[in-house]
Amino acid sequence: MDTFQTLLLGSVLVPSIASLGILFFLLNDKHRAKKVAYLAFGFPCMAGIILFFNFDPSHTGYAYEILYDRMGLQSLGITFHLGLNGVSAPLFAVAGFVGLAAALVAIQSDTDRLPLYLSMLAFMQSGLMGLFASIDLLFYYLFHEFALIPTFLMIGLWGGRDRRSIALEITIYLTLGALISLGGLVALNVMLDAPKFDFPSLSAAIVADGLGIETQKKIFGLLLFGFGILVALFPFHSWAPRGYEAAPTSVSMLHAGILKKFGLYGLVQLALPLLPAGGLSWGPYILWLALGNILFVGAITVAQNNLKSMIGNGSVMHMGYCFLGLGVCSSLGASATIMLMCAHGLSVSLMFLVANNINQRTNTLEMNEMGGLAAKTPLLACFFAAATFATIGLPGFGNFWGEFAIFLSLGGYGLDGSGEVTEKHLFLVLAALGIIISAIFGLRALARIFFGEQSEELSALEKKSQINDLSFAETIPAVLILFPLVFIGLWPKGISEGIDISITKRYELLEKGGSNYGLPSCCPVDQVFKKSVTNQSQSEAKNVEERN
Repeated sequence: MDTFQTLLLGSVLVPSIASLGILFFLLNDKHRAKKVAYLAFGFPCMAGIILFFNFDPSHTGYAYEILYDRMGLQSLGITFHLGLNGVSAPLFAVAGFVGLAAALVAIQSDTDRLPLYLSMLAFMQSGLMGLFASIDLLFYYLFHEFALIPTFLMIGLWGGRDRRSIALEITIYLTLGALISLGGLVALNVMLDAPKFDFPSLSAAIVADGLGIETQKKIFGLLLFGFGILVALFPFHSWAPRGYEAAPTSVSMLHAGILKKFGLYGLVQLALPLLPAGGLSWGPYILWLALGNILFVGAITVAQNNLKSMIGNGSVMHMGYCFLGLGVCSSLGASATIMLMCAHGLSVSLMFLVANNINQRTNTLEMNEMGGLAAKTPLLACFFAAATFATIGLPGFGNFWGEFAIFLSLGGYGLDGSGEVTEKHLFLVLAALGIIISAIFGLRALARIFFGEQSEELSALEKKSQINDLSFAETIPAVLILFPLVFIGLWPKGISEGIDISITKRYELLEKGGSNYGLPSCCPVDQVFKKSVTNQSQSEAKNVEERN
């Protein structure tokens, strides 16, 4: 095993081993538990950075592969198989950054039973790193569950108002979504009859044998429904804002920033390239549901006065943009979705982090009880402004390039074969309204919290204790998240090149294999879908004739 493989495996194992160590030996030793937590979260962050910058963007397969097939499950096609490709490598690195920042927030807090809290958080981090590193689909699913279980427990034990009822609600929603998505994964494996239950084997099977159009529609629908619940796709979104509002800050950062990307990652990495005809048939529905996230949830976000509730609803709203890129069913849209997922994971984590800093100084999250904080906390104001500008999608931040590429893919979707503008451009126009909505609630929050007159509640609080700016220790996790967010904004090629190559090459492979299921680099997709239907229908007719 070389150095890079060791780093990859260690990113998954170190947090889990640290979690067990704290749980069994350090529950009553807060000081040592903190030291172990630095290792548990620092190692994945360091490894993610090293692996990302050493990843060759031109590499079309998986790098740093680790395969262990002596688990007694090889007869079922299940192996412990890890590796990174152009899609998973940037998400893996982002998970490392956000995880370390969330851990620093937790370590600096006065959370009750802190060692137990850090143990669960480390177990969650192990699941997140394993999720993006898994090539085997069963372990991909299991790592998601490993990260999900601590989420329920931590909300129920350390959450805010109505935490137990909210934890139960989240458990029901996410368990249902996970079971439906698992059903889709199993159905895909059964129908393709691949020798292994992993991404490369399923890709080879679809190239060799293909799947009928109706079969693709059904399996893609299962995956979309299951993953959609997990990602808070409209109208299955209501659990997410309530959960983020009730969850401790570190949990909100990890779940909204990283764990919620599980479903979208699966749809881009698995469903679209393996079930393109299914994606194309579901594409228009995905676009309309995505607009539900942007417009309906966006309107709810504007009406929020609680800062954490606003951030939670805003996060759900911006998932709509990711689904727009997915619904276009083009390689450009898929690449844009991954890029926006990386940037959004960073920006929403920064928003939750800064909201926690505001709450610690004002003892409230109600924005009408704040005002004028910029004069007392200029550094905190700068970080909040940066997070807000990133969320809106202003240039200089990673979100801009992801949203820009999604709008480009929507523009292509609105053109027919003759280059004429069609009614499909309605999606582009309506999606653009989301930028205005984001600007309204983001800039209004910035103005109400940091500018204007100081509220009576805040004045009364200031008489009791002085309001101070961010300390050096509080600044570190904010910088840790802001740095990659600006890095992507100033040098988008740093992550886009690997993503683009990985996605386009997989689609080209399908076309070369004779399936004619490859997705176009840009729309229109209708002609491709019609061609796919015709070719597959001819193939199915030929098979029937041969059987007879």
